[in-house]
Amino acid sequence: MFLAITNEQINEVINKLIDGSIDLGGRILGAIIIYIIGKFIVNWANKLFAKMLNKRKVEPSIQSFLKSIINITLLVLLFLAVIGQLGIELTSFAALLASAGVAVGMALSGNLSNFAGGVIILVFRPYKVGDYIEASTGASGTVTDIQIFHTVLTTPDNRVVFAPNGAMSGAVVTNYSRKDIRRVDFSFGVEYGTDFKQAQTILMEIINKDTRILKEPAPFVEVGNLAESSVNITVRVWVKASDYWDVNFDMNKNVYATFNERGISFPFPQLTVHQA
Repeated sequence: MFLAITNEQINEVINKLIDGSIDLGGRILGAIIIYIIGKFIVNWANKLFAKMLNKRKVEPSIQSFLKSIINITLLVLLFLAVIGQLGIELTSFAALLASAGVAVGMALSGNLSNFAGGVIILVFRPYKVGDYIEASTGASGTVTDIQIFHTVLTTPDNRVVFAPNGAMSGAVVTNYSRKDIRRVDFSFGVEYGTDFKQAQTILMEIINKDTRILKEPAPFVEVGNLAESSVNITVRVWVKASDYWDVNFDMNKNVYATFNERGISFPFPQLTVHQA
């Protein structure tokens, strides 16, 4: 048995579809406009906040952390505005999140730990932006950013490492940039029979010519140990932290060249065989 459908009913359905499409299109268009304008406002607010922090001379480590929080907060507000314009009830959305609370809590537990770790890092300051660090987690490099969940490091070979703040706050961290000066240690092996006083004098000449090496604490040059094939001379000098690697490489180069010029030989591994 077929139901009779009048033209009036068909027109009514079509009109409802048209009205619904226009309403949905208007909501989608409004959501797009809100997103575009909102994104512009978010970027503007982030830049304004960054200028305020710079003007107040807030430490870069704290700046990056606060900027991460502000950016995430503004993006969440923009997201809520967009879904509200689409007609999704925020109470229904909240109920949906509440129904999935256990799953969301498990998913966010790590991030909450990282957030807490970031706060600990900012309060106790084991490192700051610009420091070169090495952590027991295996992460090492120059700190370029301390974000809300991660510490961003750049390695000497220009790789970027994102280390979770939770792990970093509980790790053993070696900060190579905390002190203004560092000690550079060397061990130069010379042949047995070499005049130590001569070698010591030459090493002190090389040290005194390098203006980057500090006079205080005084340089140290003494016999370190008597190895199987060489007499190892221990050299310890103090330099500014920024000069550490340059002095390290230049000292090795200068000692090699000068020892060869002055006739001091570097030993090769030797083995003495006694024949019965």
